[in-house]
Amino acid sequence: MPQKRDYYEVLGVKKDATDEEIKKSYRIQARKFHPDVNPGNKDAEENFKEVNEAFEVLKDPQKRAQYDQFGHAPFAGGGAGAGAGGFSGFGGGGGSAGFENFEDLFSSFGFGDIFDVFTGGRKRGGRRGGPVDGADLRFDLKITLEEAFAGTAKKIDVPRYEKCPTCKGSGVKPGTSLKECTKCGGRGEVQAVQRTPFGQFVSVRTCDKCGGLGTVAEALCPECDGAKRVEKTRTIDVKIPAGVSTGSHLRVEGMGEEGTNGGYSGDLYVVLHVDPHSVFDRYENDLYAKTSISIPQAIFGAEVEVPAIKGKVKLRIPQGMQSHTIFRIKGQGMPDVRTGKRGDLLIRVVVKIPEKMSVKERDILKEYAKVAEGTEAKVEKGFFDRFKEYI
Repeated sequence: MPQKRDYYEVLGVKKDATDEEIKKSYRIQARKFHPDVNPGNKDAEENFKEVNEAFEVLKDPQKRAQYDQFGHAPFAGGGAGAGAGGFSGFGGGGGSAGFENFEDLFSSFGFGDIFDVFTGGRKRGGRRGGPVDGADLRFDLKITLEEAFAGTAKKIDVPRYEKCPTCKGSGVKPGTSLKECTKCGGRGEVQAVQRTPFGQFVSVRTCDKCGGLGTVAEALCPECDGAKRVEKTRTIDVKIPAGVSTGSHLRVEGMGEEGTNGGYSGDLYVVLHVDPHSVFDRYENDLYAKTSISIPQAIFGAEVEVPAIKGKVKLRIPQGMQSHTIFRIKGQGMPDVRTGKRGDLLIRVVVKIPEKMSVKERDILKEYAKVAEGTEAKVEKGFFDRFKEYI
């Protein structure tokens, strides 16, 4: 089994880092490796799990102190050896399911939480009621190819949860206050004593009346009903750079759902979808289009106008051009979203055969057909070469 990296190293902070520094570094690392930002990237997914695991330990003072003293040992999987002074897992060599740590061991006896003797009565993961970060949001936005080419600005309406304006996020009815929870006495936790084959143990659980806060409201806020947040629709300005393509992600920091109890707001991820175009197909930064010319233009050559993403450009047709020839026009494609350098425009030129012809046109072609079937037809020349000589 590969050795786990130091949690401080994972988050890129020093061992004496403050809680605020740990939170800030965690948010940077989590965004960097978030699955939405790195779709299909297995390495990023593993890094994201590693960052979350490190943050779960270091954000909690009790777990952090335990980690600083014993290292990974108390958090290791079943069968792992103990560090200096640490605890090893149970059941690793016996063929039965191992316990991840002491919490799993005592949960098997019905306690649910880490017992009071080893953890000082603190629930794994910290007391409830602490800061909770808001969720990230996704918004799918359709744009045209012309907008993707030039870049644009859009206003989008995003429904999200925000701090309740009535109670300012407290969940308490204005004019009333919080009072001490009568069930837990303000501790946020309740204790239960149970007998096991190992003796008598004390388990600690979060108070179900106050949710671990230690206080309850005299009266709930009438607008949010104590939830602290309400759903609102916010209009957000989004600037779309030139050169984006379908699947491009734009992150708008802090415009996801608002956190509670002082938690950070999530981010808004705008996922772009470029609508199909009636004239152009796109491959990376190159554009593809098709145009048609007449038989005389193909035989004698010509200068024609062809469609481009921004107006029209001129294309020189050489003499004797064959139908379905593809011409590349440099620098007339889409701009690169990073460098701004434009791709190319590739034009497929098709020789158009007229569906209706005048009597004179028919006579000329019939006469040419007779000549082409004669001695000149035996000469290895193309159709347009022979037709040109005939004319």
